[in-house]
Parts: sequence; structure tokens; C-alpha cells
Amino acid sequence: AAALSTEMAQQGVEFIEQPLPPEAREAQAELFRNSALPLIADENCVGEADVLQCVDHFHGINIKLCKCGGLTPARRMIAAAHDHGLKVMVGCMTESSVGISAAAQLTPLLDYADLDGAVLLAKDAAEGVQLHEGKLTFPDEPGLGIRTLL
Repeated sequence: AAALSTEMAQQGVEFIEQPLPPEAREAQAELFRNSALPLIADENCVGEADVLQCVDHFHGINIKLCKCGGLTPARRMIAAAHDHGLKVMVGCMTESSVGISAAAQLTPLLDYADLDGAVLLAKDAAEGVQLHEGKLTFPDEPGLGIRTLL
């Protein structure tokens, strides 16, 4: 996997997300030491208690609001990650613009954002933060800027 990370880096890949199963802790630590690319934890970092377990195994964490419990736990996870020198990404599941708009409020604190879940829906329940040509656009409405569509 470390050799593959070198090839991927040469091709312009920025990072590798959750390269090994969560239970492969020793192999993950070895890959962490030898990877040419930053490794970002996903399944290894679901909640606040998981952040410290990622130190010396990953270069960063991926936070999903629907898994960690919302904006407040996510803010604490971001602070803990920054305190320990970890990069931070916020991702999503396939979810409506309500969840995407909430997660988008954290973008000033992030190194990476993967907030494309609403574009996978056939019919979204709301309109809010939008993804246009790889960039998030925020509505002018107050709060999260959400307008229900149903």
C-alpha cells in the first residue's frame, strides 16, 4: 500500500481515506509511517472519543455530522484534531441539503470538505448550500439558509 501511495502522489492524488479496515491498527500505524500521501480516518473516527486514537495512525480525520451527533460534537472533534496536529475533513452520507447546509457551516475550520451527498438524491427535501463546479455556494437566507421543497 505504501508503494501504491507513491504512485498515487505522482498522479496528483491529495490523500487516501481509510485505506485499511478499522481493526487493522498495527498495519495502519505502519502505513502511516511509510505513506507518501496523508491518510484520513473515516470508519476509525466516528465520535469524539476516536480522535485521539487516530494520532500516530492517520494524518487527519473525516467527520460526518450524522455519525458524530451534530455540530457541537463535530466542533469538539475539530478542536481536538487541531490540538494534535491532525488535518480535518467533513464528509457526508447521501443526505438532503439540510444536512449538507449544516455541515457546510464548518468549512472555515477544515482542510477538506466532501459535501456532495445531496446531488445523489433524485428529489431533495430542501434547498440550501449548493455545490456548483466543485465549490459550495451559500444562500442569502438567514440561519442555515434552508428552504423546504416538499
